[in-house]
Amino acid sequence: MEDNNDIQIPRLKLGSQGLEALKQFPREKVQLATKFGIIKLEGGQFDVKGTPEYVRQCCKASLKRLDLDYIDLYYQHRVDVSVPIEDTMGELKKLVEEGKIKYIGLSEASAETVRRAHAVHPITAVQVEYSLWTRDIEEDIIPLCRELGIGIVAYSPLGRGFFGGKGVVESVPNGSLLAHFPRYTGENLEKNKQLYARLANIAAKHNCTPPQLALAWLLHQEDNVVPIPVNYALKSRTTKVNNLHSAIGSLALKFTVEDMKEISDAVPVDEVAGDRDLEYLKKHSRKFANTPAKS
Repeated sequence: MEDNNDIQIPRLKLGSQGLEALKQFPREKVQLATKFGIIKLEGGQFDVKGTPEYVRQCCKASLKRLDLDYIDLYYQHRVDVSVPIEDTMGELKKLVEEGKIKYIGLSEASAETVRRAHAVHPITAVQVEYSLWTRDIEEDIIPLCRELGIGIVAYSPLGRGFFGGKGVVESVPNGSLLAHFPRYTGENLEKNKQLYARLANIAAKHNCTPPQLALAWLLHQEDNVVPIPVNYALKSRTTKVNNLHSAIGSLALKFTVEDMKEISDAVPVDEVAGDRDLEYLKKHSRKFANTPAKS
């Protein structure tokens, strides 16, 4: 997955050498995804842009950086709420028809936006945060995607690293952005540590690690839910082979209905302390991702 000039393939970060290595494989054997739409502002802030002109400009730039003829899955990274989603999708549809992209995805889109976008051109995947302690998509996004046949790509499947290991829970590294996230601060963190302890006890019963248990719980949800390979420490993606191998171990875990209920009950969403996002990120979350009506 390539974004902001970094080349990444399914969330496995690659440099130029990695991209050259992938070119040794037949192109049809490589599924490559990338995103567009984030504009960096001063002071570490960002904004979102989804005008038709910008959609095409970003696609052209990505194809040039990647030195490819087409992109398999092209996501709108966040929804531009100043532009009707029909306008953004209209340009993406043209890119599909021109062979520059094969499939279209949305990230952090509201259910209404997903439905309107899908009416213009089929959406292949919706990327959204989904984990044991962030489950609000079960109310609207999951039923909608099931209805429309859309895949769900779950980012931060370990709760932004919280369920990734005891070390993360006990001591957030200095300089980490997570130290500013509400769920990692003060009394919120102390309350949330109790949730981790419960999950760790259940993991021990199943002879697995807490992150493997959390990933396996996701994999038992819906056939169309795919967690992004994760870094057990702090990031939403993994850059370490050992972590990837450990994550793959979650595929071997099999849970009964009773097991699933026990795991879910161990992390009740109404007991999770703190908001999932930093304050300045909230306005770009799917909760506020409805766009103007097409005139």
